[in-house]
Amino acid sequence: MTALFALATSLLWGLADFGGGLLTRRTPALTVVVVSQSIAVVVLGALVVATGGWSEAGPQLWFAVAAGLVGPVAMLAFYKALALGPMGVVSPLGSIGVAVPVGVGLMLGERPGLLQLAGILVAVAGVCLAGGPQFRGAPVQRQAIALTLLAAFGFGAVMALIAEASTTLTGLFLALFVQRVTNVAAGGLALFVSVRRGGPALPADGFPWRTLPALAFVGLADVAANGTYSIAAQHGPVTVAAVLASLYPVVTAVAARGVLRERLRAVQAAGAGLALVGTVLLASG
Repeated sequence: MTALFALATSLLWGLADFGGGLLTRRTPALTVVVVSQSIAVVVLGALVVATGGWSEAGPQLWFAVAAGLVGPVAMLAFYKALALGPMGVVSPLGSIGVAVPVGVGLMLGERPGLLQLAGILVAVAGVCLAGGPQFRGAPVQRQAIALTLLAAFGFGAVMALIAEASTTLTGLFLALFVQRVTNVAAGGLALFVSVRRGGPALPADGFPWRTLPALAFVGLADVAANGTYSIAAQHGPVTVAAVLASLYPVVTAVAARGVLRERLRAVQAAGAGLALVGTVLLASG
């Protein structure tokens, strides 16, 4: 169950990142974050009411609040990096943040077996190589890398926090709702400040209504990914769940190759292969 839900997480995050990266090429990143997360709040609010999730309220929700504060910063940095692109380079570097939840798992006493340890090392190396990182070039490229590293550790912190925010399914709905409300509040405040300083809130041709379904998909896929990761972390070693969930950059890179025709270099293809081998080792262990 851990492997299944963690791999579902990587698929959902990968597709959400691809969609978010495309949207921020025409719409300000803050607007993408606020609108997509607002749609998620509405859906999660309905789920909480329908399942009676309010009864699960407790001190553990502060973990969800913390995740909600860190999340928008990481998401904004990542979407800006994806907009600077290329996606096939930026997205795999985001996997470095897996060090945060893996470190937490080790501190809590988890000790992966030899096969799992080998799978962790192979999978992380594969995801990093899948980007074929380019550390030389124009200032824009260096800025994209800096933003990606900031986002990576933010995402890692969110993974660690959301795993501690609930212990039941109804509690998970409530925790995700609280996280998203905090996301919207923090993102909305940042958008307000940006507009006051002269930054755009919308594209020149107004609100992109035609992209509303894509915005909804990005917000809901990101929420679903947080949920599946939390389930994976609760039913198995966090070290395994975190590494399998971190394979999402491979999904983004493949989507970029298929839709945007971004060319994969040999090192990227090799990295994707290593990530697959690492996945098999982790699942086998």
